[in-house]
Amino acid sequence: MHGFLNINKPEGMTSYDVIRKVKPLLPRKTKIGHLGTLDPMASGVLPLALGNATRVIPFIKNENKTYVATMTLGAVSDTLDAWGQVSYTGQIRFQEKDLRNILKEFTGNIKQFPPMYSAVHHQGQRLYELARQGISVNREEREVVIYSIELLNINKQLDLPTVKIRVDCSKGTYIRTLCDDIGQRLETGALLSNLIRTRSGDFTIEQSYLLEELVDGTNIEEHLLSIDYPISGIPALSIESPQDIDAILNGRIINTSTQLPDGMVRVYANGHKLLALARSSDSLIKPERVFK
Repeated sequence: MHGFLNINKPEGMTSYDVIRKVKPLLPRKTKIGHLGTLDPMASGVLPLALGNATRVIPFIKNENKTYVATMTLGAVSDTLDAWGQVSYTGQIRFQEKDLRNILKEFTGNIKQFPPMYSAVHHQGQRLYELARQGISVNREEREVVIYSIELLNINKQLDLPTVKIRVDCSKGTYIRTLCDDIGQRLETGALLSNLIRTRSGDFTIEQSYLLEELVDGTNIEEHLLSIDYPISGIPALSIESPQDIDAILNGRIINTSTQLPDGMVRVYANGHKLLALARSSDSLIKPERVFK
């Protein structure tokens, strides 16, 4: 079984919990990979690569994400979200114009410190393992890109006001850190109280499947996206010669008269079956991943 499975992960499960649920539904020894984990408190798009699709992952270029996040103001947390040890700042007053200006400040190339409760490694240990021992260590700032932040809603009717935003960002962006940083600038404090990933690269929540839909006995193959689905932006080459097809399948270089840019290409047999991902250079096609 080969292809991508776009799962809408429920809140309260780890990404690996999802894999454990899906694995018994697949043929034995099927390889499974993912395109970026989701925190247990988050729900939304979790694409899984099955079989040969795992070999495509290194060639996926579109790794940007979209999140809908709700942050609660007037409170902070050691985990930067509502699942941690929460304390209250006593500051809940703010002006909408100030919030909008602050959101603009966090748009573009910004730097973030990975939160202590994260899977980043430090001297052979995950940061969250150290955090659970009460240990805090210095972390290096990482540059990420926030393409846009849209203010969706402000709710001041609750004891603690909430702000809902939509964030388009690069891979590696910590939305928990973003909310905490916004809260600091607003001088109210803030923590992430709800998070939905609505897009991961080319995978959207509209085309995703709830985990219970898959576990309840449906045919998973009916829900699979093709292994070339997330790499459609890579130029394609169709070959028809049996000799060329045999050469590609056996990892040998072929020559083509088709004008192609230097770089990665998708190679198909007669325009239908994906044979390989290959590197094009001066009309020479060298296979790097072969799909037999």
